[in-house]
Amino acid sequence: MRAGHAADTGQPDYAAPPGAGEAGLAGGPGKKRRFGGRRRALAGAAALVTAAVVTAAVVIAAVRPGGARSPGTGAAATQTATGAVTRGTLVSRTAVNATLGYAGSYTVVNQARGTYTALPPVGRVIRDGQVLYRVTRAPVILLYGRVPASRALAEGMRGPDVRQLNHDLVALGYADRADITGLGWGYFGWDTKQAVQRLQAHLGVQQTGTMGLGQVVFAPSAIRVTTVPATLGGTAVPGSTALTGTSTTPLVTIALAAAQQSYVRPGDRVTITLPDLRTTPGVVTSVGSVATQSPGSGGATIPVQVTILHPAAAAGLDQAPVQVLITTARARNVLAVPITALFATASGGYQVEVAGAGHHRLIPVTLGLFDDAAGLVQVTGPGLRAGQKVVEAQT
Repeated sequence: MRAGHAADTGQPDYAAPPGAGEAGLAGGPGKKRRFGGRRRALAGAAALVTAAVVTAAVVIAAVRPGGARSPGTGAAATQTATGAVTRGTLVSRTAVNATLGYAGSYTVVNQARGTYTALPPVGRVIRDGQVLYRVTRAPVILLYGRVPASRALAEGMRGPDVRQLNHDLVALGYADRADITGLGWGYFGWDTKQAVQRLQAHLGVQQTGTMGLGQVVFAPSAIRVTTVPATLGGTAVPGSTALTGTSTTPLVTIALAAAQQSYVRPGDRVTITLPDLRTTPGVVTSVGSVATQSPGSGGATIPVQVTILHPAAAAGLDQAPVQVLITTARARNVLAVPITALFATASGGYQVEVAGAGHHRLIPVTLGLFDDAAGLVQVTGPGLRAGQKVVEAQT
C-alpha cells in the first residue's frame, strides 16, 4: 500500500511541469565570491596561507550517494547571480524502463460461412461502420459495443445487443435519435429497420432491414489490426478467429519492481521520455496489486499502466522502449534553495551565501530532499527564511 502523504499546506509546489529535465550542475572546483565591504589587506606568507585556507573552505567537491550529481561541482565561478529561498513542496524522481504500446486486446471471432475474399493488413485502423473483412465478397462490418454478436437482429426484438445497434445507427447518421428513443434504445422497431436498410444500401448489399449473424462484429472501440490468422481464399468457419487487434489509444506499461510499488498510485502525473528523447506528460491509470516474477527482470514486478495525455506524441510507435519519470519521495512545506547555491566546506558540510543590503553572510545548512527536475534542494539553517536571496555559482 502507498504510504499516505501529509496534508497539503496550500503553499506553491516546486515540482517541475511534466516534460522538465533534470537540472544540470556546474562542473569543476567552485570559488567563493567576496563579501560586501572592503577586505583588509594581508601581507607576507601568512596572508597567502590564510587566503588558501579560505578558498579551500568553499571548494565544491562533495558527491551525493547513489551517483547523483554533486552540488556546485564545476569550473571556478566567474560570475554571480542570485536565487531565492522559497517554501513549498519538493519531489524526488527516478526513471524506470517501460514499453509504449496500445490499450486493449481484441479478438474478432468470425460468424459468417464462406471464403475469405478480403482481409485487412496489419496496422490498419478500422472504425465504427467500416468493413473489417469480406466473406464471399459480403462485408463484415465493425460496430461499437461491448456485447458480442450472438444472433440475427430483426424487427420486434429487444436486448442489449439491439441497444448498442441503435446507438451505432444514430452515431453513423442512419437513424434519428428522437425516432429511436420513442420506443426505447433496446427495441428493434420500424425506425431501426429503416436505418439498417440505409446502412445496407451504403454497403451495397441486399436491403433486408435485418442484421444477420455474421454480418456485424461488435467491439468497444476502433480496432488497430495486429495479426490476421485468417487466410485469403481460406474457408471462413463460424467461431474461428479472423483477426486480432488493439484500440488506438497509446498506453505505456511498466514492469515496476515490487519494492517500488508504494511510489506510484493512480492519478499520479509522470513524464515519459520517447525513443527520440522527446518528453510528453502522462498519468498513471492503474497499479497492479499482485507481483509476478518476470523473466530477466531480476526480481518480482507489478504491472503499472500510464496513459499518454497527448496521444499524437506517440504516433508511429508500437512496442517502443521508453522511460517514465516517477515520483519516489515528497517533502511538503519546506525551505528550498537552488542546487547551484550550495557551497561545500572543508569540513564536509554545506553553506549558502545570503545576500543582504550591502553585505553578505554565510549560513551553514543541512540538506534534505533533492528535486533535480526543478533544480532545488531542501535546506534548514539558522536564520534562513523564505524570501531571502542567495548567491548562485555561475560558470
